[in-house]
Amino acid sequence: MIELMIQDETAQLEAVVLGTARSLGGTPDLAHVYDPKSREHVLNGTFPQESDLIQENEAFCAVLEKYNVQVYRPDVLENINQVYARDIGFVIDERFVVPNIISDREHEKDGIGYLTQRLDESQLLFMPEGAHAEGGDVMPWKGRLFVGYSEEQDFEQYKVSRTNKAGLNFLEESFHNYEVIGFELQKSDTDARANALHLDCCFQPIGHDQCIIYPGGFKNRSDYEWLVGEFGADRCIEITQEEMYLMHSNVFSISPEIIVSEASFDRLNMELEHRGFIVERVKYAEVSKMEGLFRCSTLPLKRSY
Repeated sequence: MIELMIQDETAQLEAVVLGTARSLGGTPDLAHVYDPKSREHVLNGTFPQESDLIQENEAFCAVLEKYNVQVYRPDVLENINQVYARDIGFVIDERFVVPNIISDREHEKDGIGYLTQRLDESQLLFMPEGAHAEGGDVMPWKGRLFVGYSEEQDFEQYKVSRTNKAGLNFLEESFHNYEVIGFELQKSDTDARANALHLDCCFQPIGHDQCIIYPGGFKNRSDYEWLVGEFGADRCIEITQEEMYLMHSNVFSISPEIIVSEASFDRLNMELEHRGFIVERVKYAEVSKMEGLFRCSTLPLKRSY
């Protein structure tokens, strides 16, 4: 049986699933593209090559192993993009939540079937029909559960709306020990600079009491203002629209002190170091072309508390 325990975003990581870039399936046709940034790169002829993605993905793996993290990898499924493990499941406390995700990606769950089969039945929590969520929208943090979501009108309208109100309600009903707080996100199927695909594309807690945040990712300005009020303005690193587009908020915490970040994020990385963080710089720009980065690539299973 696999031990599970996730209660917040930044505690010392012990075990994680890291997605794989192997057997990606090449450049997709537009009919099988489900986010605006991937669409942009397909149209521009700049969609990433599998060999480059593998190189970046394995460099990230090496950093995780450097800190003695147990790294699980999905079984490689032929011609399936499995880079972003975050969304196909997520752990809260000692339970692995099996969500209803976008149908285009449902088959990705098969890659971690060997892991979920090793879990006791009591460790698995299946979302009911009609409730939808993806792991990029779900963040346990200090007794709270931050959830990015869309109200029904946006959920029905936009393919990039991945978590609905029913999913938010299900999490609230299932985890009474958390204060569940939902944030409506800004959505666009065609403009990556106007789209927060998941909550971690515009916000992420770091350290013990800080965060990275992009104001324009929230549909309601009041949600952004509430978060700044909760963390404190001096503990928020605010990023620009272009930095959001490049995925500056999608770093990954190995511990409260250690953050994995893209090597080219000069302003962010210097600010993080100024605040006392150890920054592990990894080249991951090709991965970012598919509208995700480090947090999107990981599915944490256990952190120590």
